[in-house]
Amino acid sequence: MDSSLAAAASAWQFPLLFGVGLVSGFVDAIAGGGGLITLPTLLLLGGDPQVALGTNKLQATFGAASATWHYAKAGAVELRDCWRGGAMTFMGAGVGTLAVQQIGTHALKAIIPLLLVAVAVYSLRNLGLEETKKPPRLSRWCFDLIFGLVLGGYDGFFGPGTGTFWTIAFVAALGFNLLRATAYTKAMNLSSNVCSLFIFLWAGKVDFLAGGCMGLGQLIGARFGSRMVVRRGTTFIRPVFITVVLVLTAKLLLEAYMR
Repeated sequence: MDSSLAAAASAWQFPLLFGVGLVSGFVDAIAGGGGLITLPTLLLLGGDPQVALGTNKLQATFGAASATWHYAKAGAVELRDCWRGGAMTFMGAGVGTLAVQQIGTHALKAIIPLLLVAVAVYSLRNLGLEETKKPPRLSRWCFDLIFGLVLGGYDGFFGPGTGTFWTIAFVAALGFNLLRATAYTKAMNLSSNVCSLFIFLWAGKVDFLAGGCMGLGQLIGARFGSRMVVRRGTTFIRPVFITVVLVLTAKLLLEAYMR
């Protein structure tokens, strides 16, 4: 089997890749979980799974960069406030990406759905949390260190649900409202995606044609998603966020325990 995803794809599949990137970018800019759409699509093309992971990081970087830019332009995120968390996330992602090339993910696949169930329960029980900013429960330095390394490492190693975890962490630990948490989440996603992408590029595990096609869709989808969040605020984010959490949880539970 050719390790190149593009070699396995026929001409009609490239519009599909663009459409998948478009939808994923839109959803991911709002509530995270876009990797649930893109990675299975890349794997279905029949290439090397490592190439699928690397290509997924390429297209995801386009979406995260687009969403971060538009959130920053709208004043929803202060990029100067993200440097320390971004640096910790970058380091964690580096360790995670190197690790995933050496060890399996079966145990992690079994644990993550349980964590997502906890996220879903927490979200449903605390629907008012996102309306206004709450007092932080952790110092920013402590938050950046812990969550940057842990979630950055998770994103580099496995990935699904990273944006969801970041959003709930910003809400629960720092007291952000959901709009601000969503904006800061994309900045952290950008950091981990860039680090992982560099490592996959160094290993020669990226298909530029398939990733670029999806990345173009990501740019457009993330732009529309971030604009909609800024315009419509938390009343729009909340149902999408809860839906993504539940869908993500159901999918990973089925994969981990039913097969």
